[in-house]
Amino acid sequence: MTWKNLMKAARNGTKDGLEKTKIAMMRKVPFLSKKDCTDGIEEDSGYLDVTVSELKHPPPQLSPMPDGLSSQQVVRRHILGSIIQSERSYLDSLKRILLEYKKPLMEAEPRILSLKKIQTVFYRLKEILQCHSMFQIALASRVAEWDNTEKIGDLFVASFSKSMVLDVYSDYINNFTNAMGLIKKACMSKPAFLEFLKKKQAASTDRITLYGLMVKPIQRFPQFILLLQDMLETTPVGHQDRLPLQLALTELETLAEKLNEQKRLAEQLAEIQQLTRSVSDRNLSKQLNSDQKQLILSETLIETVFGEKGQVLKSKERKVFLLNDMLVCANINVKGPPDISSLVPIGPKYAVKWSAPLLQVQVVEVGQETPQRKDSIYQQSGKWTAAGLFLGPPRLYQELQELQHDLSVVEEVTLLVGTLQGSYQNLNTTVGQDWCMALQRLIRIKEDEIQCANKCRLRLMVPGKPDKSGHPVSFTVVFSTPSPISKISWVNRLHLAKIALRDENLPGWVCVEDDEKTKPPFWCPLLACQLPVFTPKMQDLKLQAALYNPVHCSLLGFSAASTSLPQGYLWVASGGDDSHGQVEIFSLNRPTPRSVKSFSLGSPVLCLEYITEPSTEEELETQTSEVLPKIGNTICVGLLDGNILVYGSVDTAAQCLLTFCNPEGCPVLCLKHSANFLFAGLSNGKVAVYNRKSGEGLWDPDSCRHVVIGCAPVLKLLQIDKCVWASCANQVSVIEGSSLRTQSFEVHPDPMVSVTHMVRAGGGVWMAFSEGSSLRLFHTETLEHLQEINISTPSAYLSPGQKSVCVTSLLICQGLLWVGTAQGIIVTLPVPRLEGIPKITGKGMTSLNAHNGPVEFLVATSSILSQDFLKRDSPTEGVDSSGGGEDKKVTNSSQESLQQADGSPQAEDKTKGVLLQYQLRSTSQLPGKLLTARLEESSGSTQDSLEHTLEDGSIYELSDDPEVWVRGPGQSSKEETRREKVTSAAVISGGKGFRRLAKSSNSHDSSENMLMVWQLPITV
Repeated sequence: MTWKNLMKAARNGTKDGLEKTKIAMMRKVPFLSKKDCTDGIEEDSGYLDVTVSELKHPPPQLSPMPDGLSSQQVVRRHILGSIIQSERSYLDSLKRILLEYKKPLMEAEPRILSLKKIQTVFYRLKEILQCHSMFQIALASRVAEWDNTEKIGDLFVASFSKSMVLDVYSDYINNFTNAMGLIKKACMSKPAFLEFLKKKQAASTDRITLYGLMVKPIQRFPQFILLLQDMLETTPVGHQDRLPLQLALTELETLAEKLNEQKRLAEQLAEIQQLTRSVSDRNLSKQLNSDQKQLILSETLIETVFGEKGQVLKSKERKVFLLNDMLVCANINVKGPPDISSLVPIGPKYAVKWSAPLLQVQVVEVGQETPQRKDSIYQQSGKWTAAGLFLGPPRLYQELQELQHDLSVVEEVTLLVGTLQGSYQNLNTTVGQDWCMALQRLIRIKEDEIQCANKCRLRLMVPGKPDKSGHPVSFTVVFSTPSPISKISWVNRLHLAKIALRDENLPGWVCVEDDEKTKPPFWCPLLACQLPVFTPKMQDLKLQAALYNPVHCSLLGFSAASTSLPQGYLWVASGGDDSHGQVEIFSLNRPTPRSVKSFSLGSPVLCLEYITEPSTEEELETQTSEVLPKIGNTICVGLLDGNILVYGSVDTAAQCLLTFCNPEGCPVLCLKHSANFLFAGLSNGKVAVYNRKSGEGLWDPDSCRHVVIGCAPVLKLLQIDKCVWASCANQVSVIEGSSLRTQSFEVHPDPMVSVTHMVRAGGGVWMAFSEGSSLRLFHTETLEHLQEINISTPSAYLSPGQKSVCVTSLLICQGLLWVGTAQGIIVTLPVPRLEGIPKITGKGMTSLNAHNGPVEFLVATSSILSQDFLKRDSPTEGVDSSGGGEDKKVTNSSQESLQQADGSPQAEDKTKGVLLQYQLRSTSQLPGKLLTARLEESSGSTQDSLEHTLEDGSIYELSDDPEVWVRGPGQSSKEETRREKVTSAAVISGGKGFRRLAKSSNSHDSSENMLMVWQLPITV
């Protein structure tokens, strides 16, 4: 293939162009060939050196805006202008690095740096520039014909497919830490090099350092993602660019995630190596050098020492490292000339203060100071204290207990006063009730103080060396965290790291595609527990369905919210014979589910549906002047006998609000609600549709309308925007809102195969079938078949007599497609999280924890932590903020106080950008002109529609770097609110028994119905 043809393929940006690019990769076109080492001086010998002439290939330029454009077309043009401006700025930065830094260093006489070091510092920058030069040529061609085509998504797919750019960007990112370390050493050992960097920065108009320029490639793809998200948002359904934009988002998100993971692993290794070099203890150094060590979290915290009255005696910065099996605290020693630190991050040196096995470290919150054993000594802040004292300054929990004691006494006194025979002016029950109310107010105030004390103090009980008599010694350390979110992250990661050390998670997942060589990351789901669903007397019941009912617990403490499962209840439904059904309700407001209620029904339960309370917009659509009564969120239960039951979901009372039977009397196989309609899939191939009652929030049985889908049972319903998809045999029918018009399409060539499961993510729907191990992906808008995969597991994991895998359950949760099989094995596959197409883009993982029988259901539970937890109400030096009670029992009643959750928990807010493990900082304080992704002369209304304000995205900034990398306005309050959303998630599976698939484990042939609960790390 000639160079001209390759350029033409990239310029065309079509699927054909993409295929030509891939063919070029296979044929090893010199420009795209990969090099594996950085040692050679002839870095560019394997690449075609291309110089793009601006005379021959002028940069993209939008023509004047024509008349008669719609508002969406105007906005799309402005976003295209932002893409052009952003790419031009990025290319200028790359050229600046090569022309103003690399070239003078290469030509310097005498040498400032050796050629080998120069090649290492600027490794792969030339190839990155060539990739983007090609993209700019293709972009110019597409911009020139924009008003005729208005299509750009396919150009991104063709120009930035993973095979084309992953290698050079991976090499650059993996080398970035080494390059920065080399620059730092050269600044300290070679004054001429330091002077060279100073002069270059002083001569530049924007004063950006070499470090600030070199970090831009790391930020490039998140910037593209933000721009394409905005473009997709303003592209109407049916537009020719919509599917290409979704595919482009998928490609870019996948690429950014892979690069980010490589960056995280490289920094993790560098951090552990830096820590290892600072350790004098040989035994500890040997442990840190182990290949099994993983760095989970590290952060600079402030260790605070309090006096007896709660005053801060002293505080000092510490670097705390959470590894997979130990916790390390180190002193920070940052030394280096200030003129060097302004050019490149110097990086701290550490001196280990203490380390402890993770399983022996405990988070101790205010009010949780339980008395130690009599033979133990309790140490804090260098002082020896008798065991059993409350050490929280001030003693908030002790004061709370005193108030509760006084309240109980006053309540008793009030009851006694009520028995008095005579009448007395100041001694009556009214006065006593006033006293009770006043004490209750004081208790609430004290609870709020304790809650505030939890938010930014991390209190740890750490094992120390035994005393002279051999008694165990523990000491407490109090760290101030930068924010409540930091505290939440530490408590959550400590909790999950301990779960990861259990036998069932060592290992918990394997990658069967590469013979189990890939090590599962810490962020993979961890098996938190497994428990029986029913009592031993009821094991003949068959699990049918499960449902997550989100309810916030008002008594849940700060740390409990960081370690517990998502707040709410899990409903598990089952059936026995034709005349018996059972519902078991579990509370999830703890690290382990707890059964709180069960009730029987007259027929087996086949399906469950959680229905949110009608919103104001939905109420207006009913066109009634009456205000609907607030019935709250409800749960609909479909039975084998054709009945549909409606329950209130406020608490565990499970009050039945309505019972009605479908006119056909057929079994209700599935339920789904959309706006003001309830859809019920029946076994006779019809869908019954119910309206809400006029003036009420419940469903009207008399409003039933039938939609004939086919002759086979309607096995699954799925809501897609204002439509509902209904599966019948090998076809799916799309039912439109209130009109109930249908459109059917075939999803499997075999008419004897039925669609059994459908799940949606982004712009696609994954489907599973009654036979075979294949999954198929369809576009939600064009109904186009986009991808097909087969689920496979090693034959060693299958029971005797099992030959193939059959899918029995399907779920998408937090970027993973969960697949449950008839063999009890669970497989996860990575899928994109954004608005793109949820194509399978990576290797699947198989859980080594499985059921003995089919996986009957997979349920996602997810809740967003209350914003009250995230507000920092108390100053850092104020009241002790050591953390909250795990499960504060501030009343004598064991009944959980529950409040109805607002809105639908399943409806996730739109995610803007890719959440990456780096801090975000503003650079607006730097001198010079702000770089922005917006057009300078755009109208105000258009500016409002373009949410991105950071030209550089600023997503990839490294933790604790003193250097500010990019310039741009700071975060808006809207953006801060969006980023300060803390979500906890867990996945629960149900099936017969529990077994380990590991070779060394024994299989348990249990027929008991079991739940397995996987907990995922809290996300921010």
